[in-house]
Amino acid sequence: MIQPLHAAGQPSMEAVRAVVGRAMVPVWVPWPLPAGWVVTGITDAGERSASWATVVACSGPNPCGGPGDLLLVAEEPGVGLGARYAGMDGPDPGPLPEWTGPHTKITAAGHDTPLWCVPGASDRAVFVGEAMGLWLWAVLWPASAGCLMYDEINLIDLREAGPVAEMLPFGALSPRISG
Repeated sequence: MIQPLHAAGQPSMEAVRAVVGRAMVPVWVPWPLPAGWVVTGITDAGERSASWATVVACSGPNPCGGPGDLLLVAEEPGVGLGARYAGMDGPDPGPLPEWTGPHTKITAAGHDTPLWCVPGASDRAVFVGEAMGLWLWAVLWPASAGCLMYDEINLIDLREAGPVAEMLPFGALSPRISG
C-alpha cells in the first residue's frame, strides 16, 4: 500500500528539515551533485510525524544530451512509492536477478551498493537495490539519462549530512516529484 504522499513545495532548506525530521528511512542525495545538477524537490510518504519513504528530486544536464531528472527513493518494503515512480505494478520490484550480478554499483552512506536495471515505464530508466535493509530506487528521465548511474555516484543521507545539507543548491520544483 502506498503511504500518503506529502505535497512537495518549493525545494529549500526548510523543506529538507521538515522531511528529515519525519524520516524513518534515509533521505538520499548525490554528493557531490553531478556537474550542473541541483535539488529540485524533496518529499516523503507516511504519517504526519513519521515517514517510511522519502524522495529527493535532482535535475541537470543529461550526459547524453538535453535535460535530465533523477528521483531517489528510500522506502520500507511494501510501501510502493518507488514502484509508482518507476511505472511498475505492485509495491516492490520483485526478486532482483542477483545471479546476473548488478548492472552498476554506487556508494550509499560509505558502502558499495549494487543496483539492477529493472523494467519500468518506457520513458524512464529504473535502477533498484538495497541499502541499509531498505529499497533504494533511482528513477531517471529520459531513459537515456540512466547512463548517469554508471558514473561514480556517492549518496549521503541528509539525516546525517550536517553542514553539507546547508550547501545544497536548489532549483525550481520538479513536476516529476508529484507523481
